[in-house]
Amino acid sequence: MADKLIIVESPAKANTIKKFLGGKTKVVASMGHIRDLPKSKLGVNIENNFEPEYINIRGKGDLIKSLKKDAKSAKKVYLATDPDREGEAIAWHLAHILDIPEDSKSRVTFNEITKTAVQKAIKEPRQIDINLVNAQQARRVLDRIVGYKISPVLWKKVRKGLSAGRVQSVAVKLIVDREKEIEDFIPEEYWNIIAKLLDEKSKKEFEAKLVGKNNKKLEIHSKEEVDEILANIKDAKFIVKDVKKGERKRNPAPPFTTSTMQQEASRKLNFSLKKTMSVAQTLYEGVKIPEKGTVGLITYMRTDSTRISEEARKVAKEVVEATYGSEYYENRYYKTKADAQDAHEAIRPTYIDIKPEQIKDSLTNDQYKLYRLIYNRFLASQMKSAIFDTLAVTIDANEYNFKANGQSIKFKGFMTLYVEGTDEKEDEIGQIPLLEVAQEVKKEKIESKQSFTEPPPRYTEASLVKALEEKDIGRPSTYSPTITTILARHYIEKEAKQLVPTELGKVVNKLLTENFPDIINVEFTAEIENEFDEIADGKENWKQMISEFYGPFEKELEKVEKE
Repeated sequence: MADKLIIVESPAKANTIKKFLGGKTKVVASMGHIRDLPKSKLGVNIENNFEPEYINIRGKGDLIKSLKKDAKSAKKVYLATDPDREGEAIAWHLAHILDIPEDSKSRVTFNEITKTAVQKAIKEPRQIDINLVNAQQARRVLDRIVGYKISPVLWKKVRKGLSAGRVQSVAVKLIVDREKEIEDFIPEEYWNIIAKLLDEKSKKEFEAKLVGKNNKKLEIHSKEEVDEILANIKDAKFIVKDVKKGERKRNPAPPFTTSTMQQEASRKLNFSLKKTMSVAQTLYEGVKIPEKGTVGLITYMRTDSTRISEEARKVAKEVVEATYGSEYYENRYYKTKADAQDAHEAIRPTYIDIKPEQIKDSLTNDQYKLYRLIYNRFLASQMKSAIFDTLAVTIDANEYNFKANGQSIKFKGFMTLYVEGTDEKEDEIGQIPLLEVAQEVKKEKIESKQSFTEPPPRYTEASLVKALEEKDIGRPSTYSPTITTILARHYIEKEAKQLVPTELGKVVNKLLTENFPDIINVEFTAEIENEFDEIADGKENWKQMISEFYGPFEKELEKVEKE
């Protein structure tokens, strides 16, 4: 008979934990949720204060039987599901099914699956945090009400089998609105004039761009203007007016949160959000590596915090100093945004002394790529800034002002290891010769280039996650399922990396925005997210919150059904 029974969500996690615990401990997996709202009906008793009607999930009967048997024969049961609202709710449902009293200290959480973290957690069990559970119930119930009440409207007006989700519909709206901006965009013509110049002392060529006339900013919109300027500077001397030498610092990016990891893996590894999350899950739950057995390689992958533990900081210092030298190390703290769920750390390697290269053969190609990305990003976040020498030169030709910028790297700092990707194209800044004020430079040739202003770009998975996060829609656990769902429903599709609304997506979005303007609304959705946070902090009653939502929603529904 086991002294202790520990229940986690997945077999992989169970395997990793088993080896940290002494002989009489049994570790089993609940395989995710075991109770949920029924699929076949609303499952929320609106008359009875929105009481959810949970049922055991179909096909889990045998598993529940064996969990009950294990729990009966153990002296103590620990619920070690993931350390977030979802995990808290799974623990609460397990406690219900296994008749574990609400006030019993049976809940254990850890942010990383390492021996120290797991043993420490088992020594300090706590009661289930009902506030976290209620925040998850509120989300589940609210999403169920919106989904099940709005979808029939779509069946009547568009076609059977369609469904509408609360957060998904807002994401579709962002993509449809962006597409409309692109379609309505009227390009404007503009021109650039670039002078190719030569510094005869150093024999170096460089480029300078026309930026002004008589020290006022100049914009050129037609070929006629270009011709006039070119005629005016045809025989002009190019004289150096001003030389500014400076220094520019570039700081490393903070360690990953869920959203920044999803964005970088999309940019740098071409991973979809879904792939990033499933690969990260395997790294978190445990991978078999030589001499160590099954090891959880990263901290919990759903987080919006950039905090890292003092312990991790210490090891990062040792690794940076040993690998690059002490002049590369800097102890950095990162500010976490105000409403982050800060119980967690950022996503970082759990064993910082395990370098990606050392275990490459034990990982799949995808695991290795993502682990290396997480590892390098974390280490770089504790390194010195890169330093550039910059040079900005103003050159006048008659009354026209040209500018040339150059930079050269003085100290690479964190950039020896890791540079953050961007969604925008960055202008490469090269080197320019060191010029002197009043010096003349030789004009080699002058080019003019016609361009047109461009519409805003379509969203990619990465830039949509960034937008959802900036607008405060959804939380770390919801970005990936939200985008995966609207792709699966064919409301949007991917072309190359871009997200494009389908005709169906446009029709559904039009119907929802016309009929449920308040629900398919960015500010409103963000407001609801904040209310979930309030519930999680114990500052708001979840049924009260749903009741306040339901009143106006029901009125909108009745109005739509009449029309």
